[in-house]
Amino acid sequence: MAARKSGFIVGAVAGAGVACAALAGVGMRMGPAGAAEQEPSLVRASATSAPMFAPPPGAPLSFADIFEKVSPAVVQIDVTSKADPKARLRIPGLEGLPFDIVPRGQKPGEEGEDAQAAPKQQSSGSGFFISADGYIVTNNHVVADADTDGINVVMKDGRELKATIVGRDESTDLAVIKVIDPQAKGAAFPYVNFENQARPRVGDWVITIGNPFGLGGTATAGIISAYGRDLGDNSSQFVDYIQIDAPINRGNSGGPSFDIYGRVIGVNTAIFSPTGGSVGIGFAIPADVAEATAKQLINGGKVVRGYIGAQIQPFTSEMAEAQGLAGTKGAIVADLVPGGPAQRGGLMPEDVVTSVNGVAIKSGSELTREVAKARPGEVIKLAVLRGGKPRTVEIRSGVRPTEKELADNDNEDGGDKAAPAKPAAPKAEALGMSLSPLDDAARKANGIDSAVKGLLIDSVKASSDAGEKGLRKGDVITSVNGDTVSTVADVTAAVETAKKLQRPSVNLRIVRAGRPTIVPLKIAP
Repeated sequence: MAARKSGFIVGAVAGAGVACAALAGVGMRMGPAGAAEQEPSLVRASATSAPMFAPPPGAPLSFADIFEKVSPAVVQIDVTSKADPKARLRIPGLEGLPFDIVPRGQKPGEEGEDAQAAPKQQSSGSGFFISADGYIVTNNHVVADADTDGINVVMKDGRELKATIVGRDESTDLAVIKVIDPQAKGAAFPYVNFENQARPRVGDWVITIGNPFGLGGTATAGIISAYGRDLGDNSSQFVDYIQIDAPINRGNSGGPSFDIYGRVIGVNTAIFSPTGGSVGIGFAIPADVAEATAKQLINGGKVVRGYIGAQIQPFTSEMAEAQGLAGTKGAIVADLVPGGPAQRGGLMPEDVVTSVNGVAIKSGSELTREVAKARPGEVIKLAVLRGGKPRTVEIRSGVRPTEKELADNDNEDGGDKAAPAKPAAPKAEALGMSLSPLDDAARKANGIDSAVKGLLIDSVKASSDAGEKGLRKGDVITSVNGDTVSTVADVTAAVETAKKLQRPSVNLRIVRAGRPTIVPLKIAP
């Protein structure tokens, strides 16, 4: 599978085989950690029973009862999908040789009757029943590319049943499929329940069951390592991931993580690994997100989320200090979708959003998550700071576009990419940058839309804070601390005002390739 972030691996595809097995820890014994601790006591239950060690307080003696109870509800999901017609067969040790995939019975270079048909590929993941009538939760990436009749569910008792996709949600990487096999008609399937209220604490036990490397019905155990992890991808704006150290590998994707009562507390979806195998850092989608998403997919085949049409970013401590708002948490508005709900509701660029419908906001992801909870047409109340002064903005929610639609909008060419022509406007220095007016020549040379107003950055000193923050030639400064700028004198005046207020930084609104962002820059002594 492709990496979702450097080191993050989605584990849908199971390996074709297992090369070897190894025994670990045979004969090893751990010494006492301190004088106050007691050695495990040997307990003899009866004359006929085997001796066993009593576990430390709070630790289960075995996970066998839990596994026996919930494992029948966990399934292996085998997916058939179309492969790249130009795909090459990869043989370990011979990766450099051009082995083409050739249909069985056809010689290389021969044009068979199925020559135009795309070759098929197999992959495997995990899932689990959430109802007796055959609904199964899994990851979107497990089934996203499946052929119409290409999903096969393998149960613990060996039964193989056909299934179809009910709905998929790319934003949370969740999907629901349903068994449709005629031989299962009228059958009542074993299923498990979500636990979304009394969630375990960090340090509590967690048990995972899944299909790593095609080895169905595999159980592993560990503890919950952390809550609220961000994987740095699109799904993280809707999911605060649970980090667990129970081993998760390729093929575990879509499988459940259980608490010690056998309740689903998460859906395993990714690992962090420099090697591709488990290193004890796995991530699961929390039960409350999984349950709410599954219900929407079952009821309507898709997830509908609220939307205000604002580009936002974290309001960092440096940004807060630049505005005299030290200690303030929230998200800052970088831009608005023209004619979108936020613009119609009166939200403005550089507003700092501190709460949504009374829920405190500490990051851009939290703002997106709270907005997404709104139903289309519902009024969303935002508490914002504008120029340091609090106010309330009411926005009637729209419907959030798909991630593909949003990505397509981001990639649209917003400027005139005409042949370069060097601007002849005068230049001046400020904040470690050489700046010039944004005239027609500058717009033509840098492909800047006529709607963008401000100052062009012609060069940046590498040793300056602007250089360290990544500002570069061709960027446009549209405002400083919320005040629009069109000359270097405007920038200098804003900096002097900040100095008089003893603020260490100023916030610049920068437009690059049509996309705005807020960047705090330190004021030189």
